[in-house]
Amino acid sequence: MSETLIKIENLHRYYADTHAVKGISFELHQGQVLGFLGPNGAGKSTSMQMISGVLAPSGGRILINGIDLLDNPREAKNQLGYLPEKPPVYPELTVDEYLTYSARLRNIASQKLNTAIEDAKQRCGLTQVNRRLIGNLSKGYQQRVGIAQAIIHNPAVVILDEPTVGLDPIQIREIRQLITELGKHHGVILSTHILPEVQAVCSHVQIINQGQLVFSESMESLNQHMQCNQILVAFSRPPEEQQLLAIAGIKQLDNLQNGRFRLHIENGQSMAELIVSASVAQDWGLLELTPEKQTLEQIFVDLTSGDISKEQAA
Repeated sequence: MSETLIKIENLHRYYADTHAVKGISFELHQGQVLGFLGPNGAGKSTSMQMISGVLAPSGGRILINGIDLLDNPREAKNQLGYLPEKPPVYPELTVDEYLTYSARLRNIASQKLNTAIEDAKQRCGLTQVNRRLIGNLSKGYQQRVGIAQAIIHNPAVVILDEPTVGLDPIQIREIRQLITELGKHHGVILSTHILPEVQAVCSHVQIINQGQLVFSESMESLNQHMQCNQILVAFSRPPEEQQLLAIAGIKQLDNLQNGRFRLHIENGQSMAELIVSASVAQDWGLLELTPEKQTLEQIFVDLTSGDISKEQAA
């Protein structure tokens, strides 16, 4: 097991009578990129603010690289780098001026200042724009500057809140590549509404809904959830439903009328050959056979609309 960089234990947050976060617990390990998902109002932003030390929890415990965030907030926050949704940059400063300012805020020693700035610029692809005003940079480069200030002190954990919002496709690809590189040296929490982004860069996925974690698995486990478990078929001479259910591996079906069926199959079963053989043997006249793979979007919608219980998702 890799080093535990964040440990969240039974985290709660109340706003007056509103219970926004309801006892969530999870861990982040070195080398992991955790995709943190949830619909608007689910408690995602509140959770991120508590983890980053911006908002005090109503209950629970937050350990950052083994340091209790409530007992030793200054020491714990030194282990964190944070990029909010709107990068906290000053448009009237050059990239070098801003990163120098950020490094001094992080109490980086004078003899290490230039090395830290140069390393952050190189990692974020800012070397060629170091003397330009931030206000004259594209939004993509401003995001890079925001990430540079988050990693300039080489923190154990980097928290990124919607880092690709408003970027064009090329800029999005570049930021995703940067996040992947960060994941090799840090633990990363990525909060986003862009589901393909999670699939592209994350090693683990968590979904929060109504203040509770309803899904927390590795991307490998998620891919197993997304395996083909439905097949759409159509016949010119459709069989009776019981004839289809008699094929080993088909656990239920939806009759879509006009000779079309959606077959729900057992996980891991390869059904195409069996369906084709049955159709040929019994002269059903197979017209269509289309595997349907569950998507992350479908899983997200099912979990956050209440169609799948927390117990089923665990």
